Amino acid sequence: MVTNNVTENKAGVWPVMLTPFTETGEVDYDSLGRLVEWYEENGAAGLFAVCQSSEVFFLSLEERVKIAEYVCRKARIPVIASGHISYGMADQEEELKRIAETGVAAVVLITNRMAAEYEAPEAWRARLEKLMEALPQSMPLGFYECPYPYKRLLSDEEIAFSAGTGRFRFLKDTCCDLAVIQRRLGILKGTPLKLFNANTATLLDSLRSGGAGFSGVMANFHPGLYAWLCENWEACPKEAEELQAALTMCSFIEKQLYPTNAKHYLKEKGILSSDYCRTQDHTRMSPLFCDEVKQMERIVQFVEKALPNFSK
Repeated sequence: MVTNNVTENKAGVWPVMLTPFTETGEVDYDSLGRLVEWYEENGAAGLFAVCQSSEVFFLSLEERVKIAEYVCRKARIPVIASGHISYGMADQEEELKRIAETGVAAVVLITNRMAAEYEAPEAWRARLEKLMEALPQSMPLGFYECPYPYKRLLSDEEIAFSAGTGRFRFLKDTCCDLAVIQRRLGILKGTPLKLFNANTATLLDSLRSGGAGFSGVMANFHPGLYAWLCENWEACPKEAEELQAALTMCSFIEKQLYPTNAKHYLKEKGILSSDYCRTQDHTRMSPLFCDEVKQMERIVQFVEKALPNFSK
């Protein structure tokens, strides 16, 4: 089990992990083990388990805890996890404490859990501080600007406060706005809180501006290319520009029945045994969607051959 602090690990790609299911809808731990190995073989720096791509809002607490424990045991790289989906703060405290006990390197707070969409920033801040008090002081924390059930982006003031506590290490940024990302990076400079961009189109520019890496859904299709970009954008600027363009075009597949299409892709590669989802009707994975995934893979293979020193 890897429990080292996330500040001690290199920047790079932190995939938002899928949860494999059997055809009858149970968590498939054999496939989950193969998935962890696949992420590692393709250059992941760490893993973000029990998140929206994991279908966290459709997992029981016991499933969330068991998945986090399993991934921590299986992985040779650091694992972070979220897992609080309740509305009540007492329930959220219990959920996060259970996740903290699994051996994860950091517990990630979902930003929309601390306040409803209509509530004032003061309410959010008060509940954040309550959760911070409830969790072990030695446990590193993170933020995830999850778009479900609504997207709550952190304000500059909230980022500055959180970074200043010294407890936060990981920010999965979903603002998809380079100017905002650059402003945030200015606030975070000199603090232990690192920004990981979830948006492909702004990734290269965010790395140039001091971002720590990528933590987005497309790492469930071709994490190796994202790892290459994070590691080689300075040494190979021309190839990085070309790769960035290809990745951006491929990323539009996110809109075609994700995460079912990602599970279909990994099923075709022999990693997963099923494309069953709890958040989507996997039977809607039409021949057209399947063909789009297949053609995307041909683009990826072409790009991989063109990159210097690319290896899986």
